[in-house]
Formats: sequence, structure tokens, C-alpha cells
Amino acid sequence: MYRTNTCGELRLTDAGKEVTLAGWVQRTRKMGGMTFVDLRDRYGITQIVFNEADDQSLCDRANKLGREYCVQVKGAVCERQSKNPKMDTGDIEVVAQELTVLSSSLTPPFTIEDNTDGGDDLRMKYRYLDLRREAVRKNLELRHRMTILIRNFLDKHQFMEVETPILIGSTPEGARDFVVPSRMNPGQFYALPQSPQTLKQLLMVGGFDRYFQIAKCFRDEDLRADRQPEFTQIDCEMSFVDQDDVIDLFEEMARHLFKEIRGVELPKLEQMTWHEAMKRYGSDKPDLRFGMEFVELKDAFAGKGDFSVFNEAAYIGGICVPGCADYSRKQLNELTDFVKRPQVGAKGLVYIKFMADGSVKSSVDKFYSPEVLAEIKEKTGAKDGDLVLILSGDNANKTRIQLCSLRLEMGNRLGLRDKNVFKCLWIVDFPLFEWSDEEQRLMATHHPFTMPNPDDISLLDEHPEQVRAKAYDFVCNGIEVGGGSIRIHDTQLQEKMFEVLGFTPESAEAQFGFLMNAFKYGAPPHAGLAFGLDRFVSIMAGLDSIRDCMAFPKNNSGRDVMLDAPSRIDDKQLDELQIKLDLKA
Repeated sequence: MYRTNTCGELRLTDAGKEVTLAGWVQRTRKMGGMTFVDLRDRYGITQIVFNEADDQSLCDRANKLGREYCVQVKGAVCERQSKNPKMDTGDIEVVAQELTVLSSSLTPPFTIEDNTDGGDDLRMKYRYLDLRREAVRKNLELRHRMTILIRNFLDKHQFMEVETPILIGSTPEGARDFVVPSRMNPGQFYALPQSPQTLKQLLMVGGFDRYFQIAKCFRDEDLRADRQPEFTQIDCEMSFVDQDDVIDLFEEMARHLFKEIRGVELPKLEQMTWHEAMKRYGSDKPDLRFGMEFVELKDAFAGKGDFSVFNEAAYIGGICVPGCADYSRKQLNELTDFVKRPQVGAKGLVYIKFMADGSVKSSVDKFYSPEVLAEIKEKTGAKDGDLVLILSGDNANKTRIQLCSLRLEMGNRLGLRDKNVFKCLWIVDFPLFEWSDEEQRLMATHHPFTMPNPDDISLLDEHPEQVRAKAYDFVCNGIEVGGGSIRIHDTQLQEKMFEVLGFTPESAEAQFGFLMNAFKYGAPPHAGLAFGLDRFVSIMAGLDSIRDCMAFPKNNSGRDVMLDAPSRIDDKQLDELQIKLDLKA
């Protein structure tokens, strides 16, 4: 056999055993007449000792080993004289008797260590080497453990795992599809699923009652830290349930995961409406690990000073930053530059410093009396030593979103966004529709199968923008981890939804006729939810990017630099698909 033990399991109780280990050479050190080799596999590192006094030729061979050589070693387990408390195997070493080189290695382009010297692009190009690093492996082990816990939890609650197709039809709603040409049907295309949404609804019509899938999903959208072209969902659907049933069950699952993975006891989670979240935090995924809630200040400033920016604003909002009244002019200029960045889009920043000695310094001193600034202090709850930061604008929601960016920036600067603290909540009562500047029409906030709040159905004709959705998002530490909704199961209501979204009866039939027809055969009330597995794992692991918990992620341009994908295909394949490329265009 290649090995009797792994490189991470031997302990002092194994002293005297004859063992065979196999793995990769982490490093070699020659000290006098002895050569030490750290041998690594998935499970850990064991120190191997080669002694010239015992076998000169064996020691000479060990001295020729390079980093990342794959080798097999036979020898005896002995107690180490100088123990290493930082290693699980630090009390023992293996005195080598035999050495077999299973595979030699080129010098790797970066060090295979936690604090590697390889940059992101280099590590992604040689991802198979990066996967050997303990830090990367632990993330994937955590991902594995979470999926096992999730499967066992859902199985215990009578969910059935069902695989849905990867090649499906394209739908225009939501993000852009990745499309796949069909050779056997020239000029026609499959799409890769953005989610198994309609398919899992059909499973409910089929009587499956409770479905789940660890599902691959694909979206051709702009990338950032929490997005990849392909990602994985914990996709679930249930029949004969209401919103509270879904929230209660998946809150229980989240509580189970946090307890098992991080040893954290989640309390009963708060439910916050979308409107409240936007008003208090400027975000439908608020980070509750710290305060700095928004305070609306328009009434406090209105008509009390000759500052046209505030007098003409539709919204004025501020946050109180505790203990930062001593911010320097340079620091305040940095914050002003931050809010003026295109990614934020504010025109400027107003500050009021309530100094520790009771004095007040402000960028609007000449426009407002001390009495007005004292009122701001009272409204914001500021104390001596605190800093109040204020933004204004002619669009309330837009300005709140800008103020949210500033709030999060201050949270980062003050170290208040601790990755070992977890604050979760549910956001409910989303708007059913949102306006798309790109499409110049109302779009479904979640998807077109979301149930309107029954109290608002009468508004669908005249004021669809006021209709609330029976939808819910699970948010943790300012990240949307999952979301779902009650589904429409009534054909007439679904037809009305398509009408509001601008579908003609013909286009709705062409794209969703299969679902509409299925609803005519006794569709049960049903609802669902999907967690982003990659995001969930990254939160548990304390990562900044979801790609660090994926085995083979894409880079920020959506490219796989290891496989050099996407890439062009040869003319023969294009001819078979009857596709002609106009590269000049």
C-alpha cells in the first residue's frame, strides 16, 4: 500500500510503530549530518528525519528532494527532542528507512504556504497548486461540511433532493442568460439556468411537496466580490405552507449551521420591512453589527439658514459617529472624496464636530446658528466627542443609498464589522416591482412568479409600484445570503402579473405557457427559498470574496485563467452549429 497513515494523524502514542507515509515535500533542512523533510498531505504535516549515520545514500537522496516532490517514506515513529507545539504532529517525527520518489516537481511559481508570495492571478492560473495550501483546503472542507449538514437537516424534514436540467429555455426576466447553441436545432439555443425556479414549481404541481437541490446556477452579469458567473444555491421549495412556515424552518436551519460550524447560538431573528430597512440604513441588507442609524434632518434645517444645498434638498440625512470629533481636516477630506466617487455619487459632505470640550465645529457654521446645531445634536443623539456626517439630495432613496455607503465605510474604519460577530435578520414586505432605467419599465423585484400581498392586489391596475410582495430575504452581516417568496399558483393572477410586466398574452404563452398550463391541473399553494451556498460559506469562513471558497473560480473578468476560458472554437465547430462570426463588428 502507498501509506499506512496520513501526515496529520500520528501522535506520541504511536512511538515505535513502523509506518508508511506519502505526500508532498513542503521544505527540506540540512543540519549537520541530518536532513529534515516536512512531508505534507491533505491532513497535515509530519517531520521526516534522514540520518547520514544510519544510511548515507538515503540521506544523499533526501538532499536532492525539491519542493513539491511527491514521495513515499517508510520508517519508525519516534519522539521529537525539540517539540513543535504549533503542529498537531509536533511531538513526533518519523526516522526514514526507505524513500521512493513517486513524482518529481518543477519549482512551483509561488510558495505553498498560508502566507504565500503568489498574487491572485498567478494562484488562479496554477489553482491546482493553490489548492494544496491549508488555508484554501480548509475553506473547501468547511463547504463540504456545510453541505452535509444541510442535506441531513433537509432530509430530516422530509425534503427530497431532485436534479433539474442544466439545458433549459431562455427567459428575459432577471439577469442575462448564458446561452448554448444547439447543433441538432440550427439557429436555436438552450440557456443555462439562472435558478431552477419554474422547474421546482412544476415539482410542486407534480406533488413532490418538499424539494431541495444543491444547484449550479449561471448568470451573465458584472462581477464583484460576492458574484461569480457560476455559483451554487441551496434551492428549496415547499407546498401547503405560508410565509411564517418557510421563515421558521429555514431560520432553524441557519441556527443549526451556526451552532455546528461556529458554535454560535443565534437568537430569534428580527423581521424588518423593506421600507424600514431603507429608512434606517439605506439598504435592504443592513449590517446590524454596529449602530449609526440614519436620522432624518430636513425638518431641523428647513428654513433656518441660507444654505441652498439643504434648502433645495428633498432629503437630508445624517449619522452620528461616536468618538470621532477629533477627525482631522485630512480625514474629513478623505471622506468627502469617498462620497464623491462615481461608485457612491454624492455631491458633497457636511460635518458637525461636537468637541469634547463642548464647542462645535462645522462645515456649515456660517449658515446656521448655534441653536440649530444644538438641535441637530439632540436629534442625532450625539454626545461631546462625536462626529455627525450629513448627506442631502433631491432623491430620498438615492441619497439614503449614498449614506449607507458612508455608514459602512465608517464601520470599516472603526473596526466595527467584526467577522467573528454574526447579526442576522429577515427583510420582508419588498416592493413587488422596481423601475428599470435600462428597460424603461417596471420589472419584478424578485421574479414574475412572486405572490403579491393579498391586501395590495387591488393596486395592481392603477398603482403597481405600491404593491408589496410576499417575499423575504435572509441577511447576515450586511450580505444577502438567501431569499424567497410565496409563489403565485392561480393562473388568472399569474396572467395579471405578466400583463403588468408588459408581456402580451402571446409572449407570456410562448415563454411560460408550460407553467401556466400546469397551474390548470390543481396547483397547490407553494413557496420557496434559496440560500447562496458560496456566500454562506464565505461568511462562516470570514472571507472577503466567495471565490476563496470555490475550487475553481473565475477572475474578476469572468475568465478561468487556468483553463483559458472562454476561448474561441475552431471553424469546424462553428460550421456544425451554423454560426458565422463577424469579428470586425
